[in-house]
Amino acid sequence: MMRQRIGQFVCICLVLCCATAQAVQYLDAPPLTKTINAPVAEVKAADAIRVPLITWGGDEATILANGNAAKTVPDSIFGKKGLKLTLVREDDFKKQVEAYLSGETPYLRGTLGMVNMAAEVLARDPRTAPVIIYQLTWSNGGDCLVVKEGIKTAKDLKGKTVALQAYGPHVDYLAKVLADAGLSMSDVNLKWVKDLTGTQETPAEAFHDADVDAALMIIPDGQALTSGGKVGTGSEGSVKGAEIMLSTKTANRVIADVYAVRSDYFKVHRNEVEKFVNGLMQGEEQLAALFKDKAARMKDYTETIKASAQLLFDSPAAVADAESLYADCEFVGFAGNVKFFTDANYPRNFTNLKEQIQSALVKIGLLAKKAPLTVAGFDYGTLKEGLTNVAGVAVPKFDTAQVAGVIQRKQQQDTLGQGELFSFEVFFQPNQNQFSADLYADAFSKVIELATTYGGAVITIEGHSDPMGYLKAKKQNATEMVLGQIKQSAKNLSLSRANAVRNGITEFASAKGVVLDESQFAVVGHGIAKPKSGICGGEPCPPKTEQEWRDNMRVEFRIIQLEAETSVFKPL
Repeated sequence: MMRQRIGQFVCICLVLCCATAQAVQYLDAPPLTKTINAPVAEVKAADAIRVPLITWGGDEATILANGNAAKTVPDSIFGKKGLKLTLVREDDFKKQVEAYLSGETPYLRGTLGMVNMAAEVLARDPRTAPVIIYQLTWSNGGDCLVVKEGIKTAKDLKGKTVALQAYGPHVDYLAKVLADAGLSMSDVNLKWVKDLTGTQETPAEAFHDADVDAALMIIPDGQALTSGGKVGTGSEGSVKGAEIMLSTKTANRVIADVYAVRSDYFKVHRNEVEKFVNGLMQGEEQLAALFKDKAARMKDYTETIKASAQLLFDSPAAVADAESLYADCEFVGFAGNVKFFTDANYPRNFTNLKEQIQSALVKIGLLAKKAPLTVAGFDYGTLKEGLTNVAGVAVPKFDTAQVAGVIQRKQQQDTLGQGELFSFEVFFQPNQNQFSADLYADAFSKVIELATTYGGAVITIEGHSDPMGYLKAKKQNATEMVLGQIKQSAKNLSLSRANAVRNGITEFASAKGVVLDESQFAVVGHGIAKPKSGICGGEPCPPKTEQEWRDNMRVEFRIIQLEAETSVFKPL
């Protein structure tokens, strides 16, 4: 796997701008059981245990914990725990799996989706069955889905051709986006490429092909194709009309980076593995402190960032690249690991993600059947040693006043659909003002799932009212003042219902032990302005059937990407 976010950016631009006529070579992507046949061997005895890294910001904490060196420095975090490690970057996930099976290393480093892709291979021998021990990060801005003209929402991907790296970090990303749009992987045509970035065999290169409609890639490639993250002009390597439909800045709970260890090694060396995990947590806290206090601790900061540049990019001069990697990830820390591995109510926990990922992989043939994948089952009380941030405090991510302003402007301009990722509706009865969980549990559960998956999106709850009262009054030649009062009353009622639905959702979530960020939700009252029966001559069309009449009484949920509206996000 190669997940370089900014690294080799000049090279990427040259590839995109100076591409030859050479066609992208598309691949078949059979299950890894058919492509990996490395024999299983015992973990090799060595003075230092080999630990894989990948080119990703989360691995900078590992580097710091090792003493800013490939081999463990005695007075480093790991060194003080008696660990002796050798950090080795390996971005080719298949090679990682082969080294893991052959005993070159007991550890595996990748996204949870990639580890699941290898689950069948790893489970062929009980010695190599993977135990997931640690979540480093969530991708938070480093990965994106780029689309061509005409594709505005996830539903528009149906029947389209999508390019992505074979066995790479974006397979489960695509599967999740499609599932949330009511689609599956079988609803799109997949084209697999060998590499992720920096060569002619990448999703970004494939995107230039006329028959490719969308592609998943790292953010620098996406920005190059879309003229700096806007709309592609067709010049300087961009594709005319191309846009970033969705990045992990919005879908910030989809791609989880993890470490796994061989089960045979874990059984014998559990204490050592626990020290490794605790050291990763300490390294993460110290790295965050360095970035926060960079000016005051410039010497330490420079040492760490140069070491990361060397180990991740083969050059101590690639400081900007290493800094950008850090910005693209969200460390989860102690509290995040406890939540991910032990909180059964958390919608994006390990068990739920594993089930979603493996179900998608089975459907597209990358797994023949679901395979076992277990977690370490640590006593997290013993893993608090040396840590300061063990509680975890949830803070609002959005500026509610700014969100309200943006939504109001979109409502006035009738552009709420712009930036929409997903939408769905729930219906209510005449005169209904209460929205209880027993009637709306499925809809509420769906909202909670979307809110926790797309933590960088705003969710609008839009109330609509029945126009029949207004139409009857108009037919009876009511005055404009009376008609205006009826319209305002309908708008107030629709807003009241939208608020009642929001309250019902938060209460439903709270009862399940899920804390929602209420700043993520915006309520809108449309009144009779957008009836299902349509608009006729500037007025609501009279419903022709009872069903049309009932369909007007509804609340619509819309998940909207507002990445361009930077003011709505509170600074971290």
